[in-house]
Amino acid sequence: MKILVTGGKGQLGCEINKLSSNYNFNWLFSDSDMFDLSDLKNINIFLDKYIPDIIVNCAAYTAVDNAEVDFENANTINHKAVELIAKWSYNNNCKLIHISTDYVYDGTSLIPVKEDIQANPVNNYGKTKLFGDLACLKNNPSSIIIRTAWLYSSFGNNFVKQMINLMKSKSELNVINDQVGSPTFAADLAEVILRIINANNWKPGIYHYTNFGNVSWFDFANDIKSIFGFDIPIVAVSTSEYFQQAKRSKYSLLDNSKIKNTFDINQMNYLDSLRMCIKILQNES
Repeated sequence: MKILVTGGKGQLGCEINKLSSNYNFNWLFSDSDMFDLSDLKNINIFLDKYIPDIIVNCAAYTAVDNAEVDFENANTINHKAVELIAKWSYNNNCKLIHISTDYVYDGTSLIPVKEDIQANPVNNYGKTKLFGDLACLKNNPSSIIIRTAWLYSSFGNNFVKQMINLMKSKSELNVINDQVGSPTFAADLAEVILRIINANNWKPGIYHYTNFGNVSWFDFANDIKSIFGFDIPIVAVSTSEYFQQAKRSKYSLLDNSKIKNTFDINQMNYLDSLRMCIKILQNES
């Protein structure tokens, strides 16, 4: 079985690649140099050449703030490309797992969000990802969409690595304390994806997966500080005090019940996974 993983050099793609040797599949990890999702005319050409049996679409335009002024490019990659991939996969009997985001929701819920709640994105990034999700479901109803949140890894650029670098170079940090979510180790999500692929239990639909936890960015930063062993003051600030081009959700907790019950998934504890990631980073430094 041939599996194509788009976004192969991103956080999640790298984590899947790291685990791929444990599974006896024919893997192809593509990046934007090999498979540029902004080149819509090339999508069918590329897929017709490699003819995968499963596509795991990890590729995305993820520059949240830039999407406010670069909607066209974000929409091309997050929506129009996904539409073409979904059509191709449907017409070629190819299974599709598409990775999405909590940004499709407005963050006004007071309880962890379930998959059937009305999506209502508050910024262009969220809008383009929602358009992609809807196009995916319309053009390939047998696809699986996994929405995740606050992703980090030992690979790529993310909040954990950014905080570690800042804590090494700054005398004090300001971090937002009125946005809450559950930081998710990309390695755990990679395990979930591989479990779904390897199981004989393909159940299409939208699913949520995050690590188990309920923290603010301020809490997250303090946990990174404590685990890594830094001694730096961290000041809590509100969203209104910290300028960002794109509006952010105040509440990003996702209910994981559906994916756990459907695929017998173990939701990892946020702090346990954070310790694992930081240990990897410390060993690499």
